[in-house]
Amino acid sequence: MIVYIAGKMTGLPDKGRAKFADAARRLRDEGNIVLNPAELPDGMPGTSYMPICLAMVSVADAVYALDNWTESSGARIEVRYARYQGKKILFEEKNHEMQVDHR
Repeated sequence: MIVYIAGKMTGLPDKGRAKFADAARRLRDEGNIVLNPAELPDGMPGTSYMPICLAMVSVADAVYALDNWTESSGARIEVRYARYQGKKILFEEKNHEMQVDHR
C-alpha cells in the first residue's frame, strides 16, 4: 500500500522530521511504500509545498495522520482532500497504535 504521512511541521524544531521519520520507518516495516513530506527540500516558497503534497496524496492509497495532524492547517487540508478522494485514513494514536477511518 502507498501511504502518505500528514502531520504538523510548521513551528516545530527541525519541522518535526524525527516524528515523520519514526512513522515512516514503522510504515515501511509493515511493507508499505511511504510518501513523506518531511523529506522534501527546504528553501522553496511556502506556497510550493502544498501542490506537491496534494499530488502525493493523489497517488497514495491511504493517509497516515500523525497524532498532531489537527494542529496543522496543511495536514487538515491533506486529510480532507484524501477523504474527498475516498482514500483510507489511518490515525496515529499517542502510543503509536493505528486507528482506521472507515468512512
